Amino acid sequence: MKQSYEFNIEKIKNLSLEEKNIRKKNLDLFFESGFPNKQIEDWKFTDLNSILNKNFEKIDNSHDLDLNKKIEVIKDFDHNYVLLSNGKLNSSNFKHEEKNKIKINDYNQKNLININRPNSLIFLNNALSSGGFSLEIAKDYKFKKPLIIYNSFSDNLKNIILNNKNSIKLNKGAELILLDYTSDNSGNNFINNTIEEVFLDERAIFTNISVQHCRSNGHFYKYTNGNLEGNSNYKNYIISSGLRLNKTEIEINLNKDKSSCSIQSALYLSLDEHQEIKTRINHNSPHCESYQKIKNVLNDSSKGVYQGKIFVKDVAQKTNAYQISRAMLLDDHAEFNAKPELEIYADDVRCSHGSTSGSIDEDSIHYLMTRGIPEKDAVKLLIKGFLSEVLDSIINIELKAFLENNLEKKINGH
Repeated sequence: MKQSYEFNIEKIKNLSLEEKNIRKKNLDLFFESGFPNKQIEDWKFTDLNSILNKNFEKIDNSHDLDLNKKIEVIKDFDHNYVLLSNGKLNSSNFKHEEKNKIKINDYNQKNLININRPNSLIFLNNALSSGGFSLEIAKDYKFKKPLIIYNSFSDNLKNIILNNKNSIKLNKGAELILLDYTSDNSGNNFINNTIEEVFLDERAIFTNISVQHCRSNGHFYKYTNGNLEGNSNYKNYIISSGLRLNKTEIEINLNKDKSSCSIQSALYLSLDEHQEIKTRINHNSPHCESYQKIKNVLNDSSKGVYQGKIFVKDVAQKTNAYQISRAMLLDDHAEFNAKPELEIYADDVRCSHGSTSGSIDEDSIHYLMTRGIPEKDAVKLLIKGFLSEVLDSIINIELKAFLENNLEKKINGH
C-alpha cells in the first residue's frame, strides 16, 4: 500500500507571506526525499517510509483541536504541570514555584531549526509546525517540585501528522526535573513529529524523563538537540514503552569544560512495538563526561534498536565517555539491533562502548523456583531487576517510586 500526502501550508493560520515562502521551501526539501527509508544509514533499522506505507492510506496535517478532553492527572506526588493538546500549549500551573522565575509561551514558529546533517523530518517540521512551547528558567532558580508535561491527543487523529517544536532553556545555576508524560488510548493511527532544543547555561542541571501512560497506536519521532555550557549536567531517562512506533534521537553538544550528560533507558517492549534510541554525544571541550546505558527487554514480535555515537574533538582532552547497550530477548520473534560507534581525535581520553543481547538466564529462574517462586513470577522478578537498575540514580523518592510502579505495570502487561 502506498500512502498519499495531503500537506497544506494554507491550513496554518496567521502566517505572513515571508513565512509561507520559507515553509514552502522546507516542504519542497521534504518532498525531494520523502519519509526516511533504510537506504539512509541513520534509518537502516527503522524504515519509516515502509512502516508508514503499511499503516497509512493517506497522511494529512489538518485536524481539530479538542481543548476539553480530560486528562488523568498523576496523584502520586506533588508537581507543576504544562498541558499540551495535540502538541499545542493548552494550559500551565506552577503553583509550587515562584512564578516570576518561569517563562512559558507558545513556541515562536519563526525560529526554524537547522542541523548539520540532512533530515527530512526536520524539513517537514519546519514546513508544517504549528504547536509546541518555550520554557525558560531564571538564573539560580531551582524548581521545588517536578514539572510534568502532559501530552494529550484528540480522538479524531486518524491519518493525521502533528508537527511541533519545543524550546527549554535553563539559565546559570537553574535546576529542573521534567517528566514527559504521554497519554493516548484512542486506537488511532497518527504521527507525532517533535523537534526540541535544550540549552543549559553554566552550572544548570536538567533531568528529563519520558514515560508512556498506556498503549498507543501512534507513531512518534522526537529529535532533541542540546547545548551545554561549563559545569552543566543533562540527564535523560527513557521509559516510554507502549508506543506502536517510537524513535528518539538525541544529540548533545558538550561545549564547555566539565559539562556532562547521561542517557539511560529501561524499556519493556511487547506485541509489535518498535522502538529506537539514537544518540550522538559530541565532546567539544576538555574534561567532559558522558554516560549511556540502554536496556531493553523484548517480548512477542517487538523490535528494539540502539544506535549510539561518541564523537571526541581534537581539543577535548581528558574526555571520559562510557556507552553500553544490553538486551534481554524473551521470544524467538523478538529482535534487537545495536550499532555503537566511537570517533575520537584526542589522545588523552577514556572511552568505551559495548553491546550484549541474549535470552533470560535459565539458571537464575531455576534458583528462584527452588525457593518456592513460581516460574512466571521468577521471570518477572528477573526482568524487573534487570530494568529497574536504570532508576537507581533518581534522587526524588516519590518520583522514583512512581516510575518503578509504572515499569512494573508494563512488565505485568497492564
